[in-house]
Amino acid sequence: MYRYDELDHAIVQDRVKQFRRQVERRMAGEITEDQFRPLRLMNGLYLQLHAYMLRVAIPYGTLDSRQMRKLAYIGRRYDKGYGHFTTRQNLQYNWPKLEETPDILAELAEVEMHAIQTSGNCIRNVTSDQYAGAARDEIEDPRVWCEIARQWSTLHPEFSFLPRKFKIAITGCEQDRAAVKVHDIGMIMKRDEAGEVGFEVIVGGGLGRTPFIGKTIRDFLPKEHFLSYLESILRVYNQLGRRDNKYKARIKVTLHETGAEEFTRLVDEEWAEIKDSTLKLPKEEIDRITAHFSPPGFRPLTDDAPTADKRAESDAAFSSWLRHNIAEHKARGYAIANISLKPVGEPPGDATSDQMDLMADLADEFSFGELRVTHAQNIVLPHVERDRLPELFDRLAAAGLASPNVGLLSDIICCPGLDYCALANARSIPIATQLTERYTVEKQEEVGDLQIKISGCINACGHHHVGHIGILGVDRKGEEHYQIQIGGSASEDATLGKILGRGFSANEVVDVVDKIIDTYLELREDGEEFIETYRRLGQDPFKERVYGTT
Repeated sequence: MYRYDELDHAIVQDRVKQFRRQVERRMAGEITEDQFRPLRLMNGLYLQLHAYMLRVAIPYGTLDSRQMRKLAYIGRRYDKGYGHFTTRQNLQYNWPKLEETPDILAELAEVEMHAIQTSGNCIRNVTSDQYAGAARDEIEDPRVWCEIARQWSTLHPEFSFLPRKFKIAITGCEQDRAAVKVHDIGMIMKRDEAGEVGFEVIVGGGLGRTPFIGKTIRDFLPKEHFLSYLESILRVYNQLGRRDNKYKARIKVTLHETGAEEFTRLVDEEWAEIKDSTLKLPKEEIDRITAHFSPPGFRPLTDDAPTADKRAESDAAFSSWLRHNIAEHKARGYAIANISLKPVGEPPGDATSDQMDLMADLADEFSFGELRVTHAQNIVLPHVERDRLPELFDRLAAAGLASPNVGLLSDIICCPGLDYCALANARSIPIATQLTERYTVEKQEEVGDLQIKISGCINACGHHHVGHIGILGVDRKGEEHYQIQIGGSASEDATLGKILGRGFSANEVVDVVDKIIDTYLELREDGEEFIETYRRLGQDPFKERVYGTT
């Protein structure tokens, strides 16, 4: 993984000093909360319902064991003993004291971490496939390009005050685990007819108040033009993006109002002027960054895993965990192990400091000290020997971290909702916990792949628009109410879900989800997943079951 150079260290240390002085001025009453607000947001510090919230950047979801231990320590020392992993591959602390936040940033700087650009109208944390560098179906490791984008975008003077926040995702696989089509810019690595690797460039995706699936504006972009094309897109957006209405300020609205064809023409016109400038990436620079992502020292193994295979024959819990939480690795004899942060009855994405310490220990013992954060708010050990999986499972199970539910209906994406967020209209966490309590492991396996995503407001931090079943909390005459939509997907076949009909009270939501699932089980054809059944039949049978009429 990438390690800070002298410039990185200097930037982060300077920011800590600046923010320490800003906090001192706020505590002393020298500046008002309104004056302090843009300063704290530049450092990832939000003011939520009950306390401040600090959002820590985890670039492209990759961190090492020392960083995870530091996150555990901060949670224990400065918060309430836990942290919340987000859909942006970040971590949030929900209870820091204002006066201690500079100390937290200083602690993060010790392990090459920070909170810069985790908030504000700038380029946010660049995200990627959580299996990057390990996935068997990968063309190349996309983290190289995420890191290049990170270095280019950090404190970029032209793009530090954009019309609105800006999000980039890059994947190296045809199977999209990075939700690239619902980002401001999404990039998919691919090969051209000559076998050269480049990028398909997708622009204008996003969720929230006006959701859009992104549009491809360039089928193939050569690697050396990666930065110049990114800069061209951002320049056009910076010029055309609405600044008079924050609800229409995102690039998705700019592209929609301008038209994809005209927007592409403007980008290409800008690009023609800068494509051969200093932004053109020399091979030496690409090689320099690539060297930071060299594969670890894999042992020469075969695909045989007698210990794991024997255990799976006699242990149903371990066998279920293998089926749902383990993915194929590109190196023979290795596997990708997903650690579910979705235990029954607990808030999705939360991990205690003790659990974070354990995951750091397991990373050192089983995965070359490396961990990943996923878009689904779980953790990954990317490089585990297959025959050591029983040992890993036992350690996870003892800590309550072996839920065999990755990709199943209890693997719920959920925002903090009204329990924490000042923007929320309704609570999300109680709905998620009720759903996890409703379904047994056996029932979940019967249902199969089903993605439930819950947001507490229209800002869609829980990605409800692209859930197979999406749940949106709304305010109905001062009471929490929930809209249900179905048919969404954030994968390579990305689609936006459609609202089923009138909303429901909190007491009705789980029963409604039950009816939707039962309808699917009755109507699915052999081997059909939920999203396939929905696309074949449409909304009517689900709507009829829920409301009693079409």
